[in-house]
Amino acid sequence: MTATPVRVGLLVEGTPSDRQEAAREWADARYDVETVDPAEVTASTPHDVLWWHRAEAPAVDNRTASALAAYVRGNGGLLLSLRAVEAVTSLGFESVAPDAVGTRTVTAPTGPLWRSVYDDHPAVEAFDGLRTPVADRGTLPYARYEDQLPAEGEVLASTVEGERDRPTQTGVVSWQPEGGAVLGVSELSLASEIAEPYGTNRDRFVEGLVESLASGPDPRFDRPVDAEGFRRLRARLDGDRQRPRYHVTSPANWLNDPNGLIERDGTYHLFYQYNPGGPYHNSIHWGHATSEDLVHWRDEPVALAPSPDGPDRDGCWSGCAVEFDGEPTILYTGGRDRRQLPCLATAADPTLRSWTKDRSNPVIEAPPDDVDVLETEHWQAEFRDHCVWREDGRWHQLIGSGLADVGGTVFRYSSEDLRDWRYEGRFLTAERADAGAVWECPELLRFGEWDLLHVSDYETVPYFVGKRRDGAFEVASRGVLDHGDFYAPQSMAVDDGYLTWGWLPEARDEAAQWDAGWSGSLSVPRRIEVDESGELTQRPAPQLTGLREAKQIDGESASLDGDRWTPPCGGRALELTATVALDDADGVTLSVFESPDRRERTEIRYEATNELVVDRSAASEDPRARSDEQRMPVTPYDEPLTLRVFLDGSTVEIFANERHCLTSRVYPTRADSTGISFAASGGRAAVEDVSVWELGDAYTDSATPRTD
Repeated sequence: MTATPVRVGLLVEGTPSDRQEAAREWADARYDVETVDPAEVTASTPHDVLWWHRAEAPAVDNRTASALAAYVRGNGGLLLSLRAVEAVTSLGFESVAPDAVGTRTVTAPTGPLWRSVYDDHPAVEAFDGLRTPVADRGTLPYARYEDQLPAEGEVLASTVEGERDRPTQTGVVSWQPEGGAVLGVSELSLASEIAEPYGTNRDRFVEGLVESLASGPDPRFDRPVDAEGFRRLRARLDGDRQRPRYHVTSPANWLNDPNGLIERDGTYHLFYQYNPGGPYHNSIHWGHATSEDLVHWRDEPVALAPSPDGPDRDGCWSGCAVEFDGEPTILYTGGRDRRQLPCLATAADPTLRSWTKDRSNPVIEAPPDDVDVLETEHWQAEFRDHCVWREDGRWHQLIGSGLADVGGTVFRYSSEDLRDWRYEGRFLTAERADAGAVWECPELLRFGEWDLLHVSDYETVPYFVGKRRDGAFEVASRGVLDHGDFYAPQSMAVDDGYLTWGWLPEARDEAAQWDAGWSGSLSVPRRIEVDESGELTQRPAPQLTGLREAKQIDGESASLDGDRWTPPCGGRALELTATVALDDADGVTLSVFESPDRRERTEIRYEATNELVVDRSAASEDPRARSDEQRMPVTPYDEPLTLRVFLDGSTVEIFANERHCLTSRVYPTRADSTGISFAASGGRAAVEDVSVWELGDAYTDSATPRTD
């Protein structure tokens, strides 16, 4: 390669190590290189990039730290490789140190697993994919983030090893303090005998790292912390037809359970489980979105992050929000090592953007000791997730758990001040072996003389309608809230009842989620009620009509007797309503996300056996997507069956007879998979009052960020 004008200073204390000699030899062939003693660096050091390549953790005294930090902030570039990454805390660029350090032997093709939202970075622009092995052998020191994430840095890449993605093993982290740029690269072999094609890959990769630093900081690769950063991140995913448009999603990366739903001064706050490090479940933070109308949303800064020295070091998990003496307060589960315990935080500003964690955390020191709480490989006791309310002058709390050799259970506590909690006993415990080993995310909703308790059992969301007596729950009836891809719901109290959101997990493999750059969305809000007779109803929130834009068809009807009816409508973000009467047919099929040749389609089949079936066998040409059937019993009472269906990128949410719900994740790959059709089988049927609306986006550039 022809030498470039890039001036590289290799930081070496005393006699260079073999690894530093290899780095010098590699860099000499490409750049104008000089060896520099870290103790002699000044703010005006005349190099475009300083490179610290060390097999041991660097010892950084105050003078050296100050000089290196001044160099970087003066528009300098700093490359930290191997265990030199540990210097980021001493230099003042990062408050969380790498939590995984050591040496390992590479025995399979290994390299960066690059994040798709940053695939235009100069380090990987020469490569076609996100997985780039740069070594297949050797012993490498490393310093990286695994169970924790950097607080100020942005993860650009994790690690691929052989055929396996290692998303928790961060490979490249970017910091942009003031005017400069820093890259931390955990594993980097510069041995000349590296095999091909790994040597060529390595050379292109490191050249991209060095030259990107020499070019100065690029805001595209800085950590998003404000409205502009979140818009930039969302824009990178705009071309993904499978990404929901009007559902609540994170700006990118991972999303799961909705948390802490609360209205405050006319603004609705929706928090959710979030991993800013990428589209995988690890190092959970609390993401935050706000709305004034419950359908158009605005991204807010991360509300809660793990504290390196706190009981939530390994994650800030699910919880709820209440007001205590007018002050918004969060109860959430903190995880550390093999313990998960309740923690408390109070709002530090009126916008609920920042929170102060309570000094007394955890506010409950241990699970109840009079029962055999389930212990698993990961946890000393399965004991998490919170539902809190005030009644009869006291606070009450439900916590999800499981009992060894019994099954899921919900514990009940009470308190005067949200900090000192008294165990009151079991609220409800599984009665059947198939009811789930652990009940997560319990929530109690009150409807006049009836109460509704729902839990999540790893597979479904069972609900129980009944009444509270003597501190326990007496079940009158039970069912499942949603028979598909719907989990861990939580509700927000509104003026006339509750609105409930659930997590819609992905139904495609982890590699597909990594490639997409995002994982998970929340459901549309649904209105859940229990009528006077104890029957559950579920309807889409009335506010959702605010998303309607063009009306494609209005109240059309058709008789079906062997022929397929294809109404003049279609799209990837739609609401559809219809009424179906079977007459003497065996069933009626509504096909959505249908290609013109029908090779790709998702079929929603209403069968005379009073079942609703979502057939995903032809829903996607992507082999990484699930292709099974989902089934839901429906009680039509007096036919016909009413349907209200929401389609959005890769989501299908079905409301049947305002009682039954089935949510499905599907991944149509073709641009023309936008059609809708109806057909009957085995006889005659009718579909009536078919209306279809195009729906707008939940997140728009026109939304003005709040400045209060």
